[in-house]
Formats: sequence, structure tokens, C-alpha cells
Amino acid sequence: MPAHPIAAVVYKPTDNIEALLTRAARALAAQGVRLGGLLQHDIATVIEDPCAMELENLETGECIPLSQDLGRGSVSCRVDPDALARGSVAVRGAIERGAQLVILNKFGAQEASGAGLRDEMAVAVLAGVPLLTAVGERFLPEWTEFTGGDCSLLPPGLERILQWWSELQTAA
Repeated sequence: MPAHPIAAVVYKPTDNIEALLTRAARALAAQGVRLGGLLQHDIATVIEDPCAMELENLETGECIPLSQDLGRGSVSCRVDPDALARGSVAVRGAIERGAQLVILNKFGAQEASGAGLRDEMAVAVLAGVPLLTAVGERFLPEWTEFTGGDCSLLPPGLERILQWWSELQTAA
């Protein structure tokens, strides 16, 4: 089956998907691929906050703080909506400036419920820009519904991601 321009790395909770996507983005950038998109990084050990996260803009390298401080004892979602809005603008801008590949950290709970960076995934696809993301096994039904099953599902591994990109370029 030929590579599809929409690909998702299907992962288990024990897979370090953030590190894998970071390695893939670095390897593809080293090949000269113009990237757009966002990767999430846990930075808890850097700033001594057990839930601290940031988004890395793959086009510019800028890091956008993703978690907001809601105070002691808060149990609300700590994702900063302003950070997601800034991320959205970054992704859409990269697409407009000719990104060859958009990598978005994951299709997770936010995206499965219709929020998060789901719209940016659709914008990339509608613009004809290949999309790489990760999908936890528990969100595979929602991902399949979102894509209509029209995508490549990849096992977690750098070699397989690079193979998918190579096959996609060969087909183009």
C-alpha cells in the first residue's frame, strides 16, 4: 500500500512519543525538509513544576509555554488557551510560507473532542501539505472517524517515520 500524505504514529502510554517525534523532526530538518507544526515538550524538571509543558514551533524554534499556573489545589485543565491560539497561528503561517510537512504533536483528548489543534490538522490536509502526528491507541476510533480511515498508521519508530516520508516523496 502506498504512503498516504496523512500519517499517524499509533502509540501506547509506555511509548515516549514526544521524544520520538522530536527525533523525527530533527532528522527530517537535517534532510532539508521545510517543517511547520508544533511539538510538545514536558519541561517539569527545568522549572520545577510537575505539569509544565511548552510547544516548540518547528518552523522558527520558538517555544511557547503551554501550561498555565492555576494556583495550588487546582484540578482544572492547565492548558493555556492563548498558547494554543499562538500555536494555531504558527501552524497556519508555516503552511502559507510553504512548509513541506506539518508535524503536530498528537491527536489526543482535546482533538478527539473537536478542540485542540484539530482544525490545524484539517487546514494542512486541505492545503495539500502532508501531516504527521501521533495517536494514542485509545483515540484510534476518533482518529479513524476524523480521517475517514484515509491515512497511514505507523508503528512507533524513527526508521518507519523516515521510510513513510521517503515513500511519500518518491510517489510525488
